[in-house]
Amino acid sequence: MSNSVIGEHSRVTLHFSLKLDDGTEVDSTFKGDPASFSVGDGSLLPGFEKALFGLKAGDEAEIEIPPELGFGQRNPANMQKVRRDSFSPDIELEPGLVVSFDNGSGELPGVIREIEEDEVTVDFNHPLAGQTLNFHVKIIAVDSIQ
Repeated sequence: MSNSVIGEHSRVTLHFSLKLDDGTEVDSTFKGDPASFSVGDGSLLPGFEKALFGLKAGDEAEIEIPPELGFGQRNPANMQKVRRDSFSPDIELEPGLVVSFDNGSGELPGVIREIEEDEVTVDFNHPLAGQTLNFHVKIIAVDSIQ
């Protein structure tokens, strides 16, 4: 087991679980393979990555990430009204359904929130926007990379 602590030039292997304040588990690696990343590679939220600094292999920690350091607050401007006839007649529209739109540079996913006679309200906020993220982590390995 390495004595390296997580810092700017680290390769980290860890198990994590992510829960919301209401206890809903969003993701977990504890029943499968651990996750690995290099600090600064952009694969983790910066707030989460920074909270890992100073931990070493064998450590476990509870980390709370507020919305501002996670996926941000919900933005009302990201709630859009879309004409109902913009959707394929083959799609059964219902609240909670994830739909994708071509925005010219790729697919943009959104969640249907409300269905009216002629319009559908689609939420383009990140699904975890406005949520406090509660992580439980167990550090498996920390290696120094230069």
